[in-house]
Amino acid sequence: MTGSTAGSTTRNSPCVALLGGSYDPVHMGHVALGTLFSSLLRADELRVIPAGAPWQKGNLGASGPQRADMASLAFAGLPLPVVIDRQEIARSEHGQASYTIDTLRQVRAELGPRASIAFLMGADQLQRLATWREWQQLFEYAHICVAARPGFALNDTAVPRVVADEFSRRLGSLESIRNTPHGLTYLAQDFAVDISATEIRAALQRGDRANSLVSPLVLDYIEQHNLYKS
Repeated sequence: MTGSTAGSTTRNSPCVALLGGSYDPVHMGHVALGTLFSSLLRADELRVIPAGAPWQKGNLGASGPQRADMASLAFAGLPLPVVIDRQEIARSEHGQASYTIDTLRQVRAELGPRASIAFLMGADQLQRLATWREWQQLFEYAHICVAARPGFALNDTAVPRVVADEFSRRLGSLESIRNTPHGLTYLAQDFAVDISATEIRAALQRGDRANSLVSPLVLDYIEQHNLYKS
């Protein structure tokens, strides 16, 4: 099924999956989300975008370059090209906040009108989508793919009605998302990963390396740079 607002079919054009986040620190949940949709969409590239100065969050425990370095370590070894996109960090260095709409505009300008761009998020972000700047314009630049725990539904009371309605009317298949530039949505309901960066930082402050939640390479980086200490 394809939505009426989707772009025209563009077979043989690249499919690029975008995964943003504060990555403070990056953890296995981030990697699992990127891996899931990269596989489902047969993406040609996974682009990981660390936030610069996320306007909905307070002070971060690691600098932008440090979070980008940790992301590079965490996503190394995946069976597809992974790019660490530092554009939001660069904007923050000029005093600008991180807005997804600006990032999507820049990626679209770079990749051109025919590429399929799929912006990935968890259900918790979908619940807050109506608070994002120009959230309805996001569909003009990308598809939105959401990973949710089993049993999650768009009529969940935590999802604003306006978001649920917009998401529902744009629902598309993986194939239609892979082969059109933007404008569709997809909900994967078998993502049983629930990891909190806040809990990880608390564990690190207690001296618990949280081995099952953060890759060893990232843990070593955290210790080498003395991050997240109380």
